[in-house]
Amino acid sequence: MDIFDGHVHTHYCPHGTNAEISAYIERALQLGYSQISFTEHAPLPETFSDPAPTRDSSMAIDEFRSYIEELKDYQRAYAGRIAIKIGLGIDYIEGHEEETKQLLSELGPNLADSILSVHFLRLKDEWFCLDYSEKEFERIIERFGTTEAVYDAYYKTLEKAILSDLGPYKPKRLGHLSLVSKFQKKYPSSYDSTRQMLSLLPLIKQKGYQLDVNTAGLFKPLCKEIYPPETILHTAANMGIPLVYGSDSHHPSDLGRGLDALDPAILEHLIKP
Repeated sequence: MDIFDGHVHTHYCPHGTNAEISAYIERALQLGYSQISFTEHAPLPETFSDPAPTRDSSMAIDEFRSYIEELKDYQRAYAGRIAIKIGLGIDYIEGHEEETKQLLSELGPNLADSILSVHFLRLKDEWFCLDYSEKEFERIIERFGTTEAVYDAYYKTLEKAILSDLGPYKPKRLGHLSLVSKFQKKYPSSYDSTRQMLSLLPLIKQKGYQLDVNTAGLFKPLCKEIYPPETILHTAANMGIPLVYGSDSHHPSDLGRGLDALDPAILEHLIKP
């Protein structure tokens, strides 16, 4: 199988590990990867305060140049052995679209790949990091009132992300579409996530976007499910929406995880390098 992993982090991620980028690349070669996209969490807008309790959601803006130069060095070093794409994970932050658009206009020319995700939810003037921890998710539920209200806010924000004007460098792939389900085994919800995701697929198709087939959720003890679930992926594939495997690795040992758990029909539809 020709493996393309489109969602990989690095030591520039404050909540990741200190493993060198070369360790990821060597592991990718061992697994038979022909292409890998490094999609580090992009710097957040200057006027946005990271709501994660440890404020470690993204790389700092002054690290970006080093990130790009280091990856360019590896592109040269591994030329002919594996294709290395330089990318970013961009956060959609409601109300900060213009700043994000400006940030992308500055950083975008350096990128060959990118992912758009929703990690942050807003309730009036208060912000929350959706996937930070089980304890933090419980606090979010308390603030929103019900688990269903959190899910509803997430999918409404996701729709805004899809429709948002972030300029010509807006990412063309949506990351972990069902991330709100990360803690579903402890905080179950009666909210119809399937219906909401299915309602978004025509819009995703219309925009020409790809979907991140993110296997990280399989390894989250309170999730145990791909982001998004295979029922959604099957429908997306049948609609002709491009699917890209993403390990969402934060350590070299994470590379390739979950591939063996994917339905063969989904594997068949994954974008090849």
